[in-house]
Amino acid sequence: MSTIDYADRRRMRLDVEFAFAAAHRLPRYDGPCFRLHGHNYRFFVAVEGEVDPRSGMIADFGEIKRVVKERILDRVDHQNLNDLLENPTAENIARWIWETLAPGLAGLSEVRLYEIPDSCVTYRGQGAR
Repeated sequence: MSTIDYADRRRMRLDVEFAFAAAHRLPRYDGPCFRLHGHNYRFFVAVEGEVDPRSGMIADFGEIKRVVKERILDRVDHQNLNDLLENPTAENIARWIWETLAPGLAGLSEVRLYEIPDSCVTYRGQGAR
């Protein structure tokens, strides 16, 4: 049996994956995405921090899921994203997710949004590297 050194408080990162379906159109785009269409979005929320020596965790997965559901999923799933953002590009959606989550999610370090299965945008907030 291995021994875990609970005094080792190095920074770690955890990622939680979410999904929603939504429609949008890109009003400033000269191409097919100018017309209303939909996507099955996937996104990851990354939280970084030191492992709490008592709990052995950076954050509670259940709490992250609750915050994301209340602040993001309940507002975007099966909705028209143009009702929320004037120009709902993947870049703007990822930034909106960050700005909406940051006040209620300690340690938020990254939002990675997939608009289609093989392409994503990553947003790390103001001042992040």
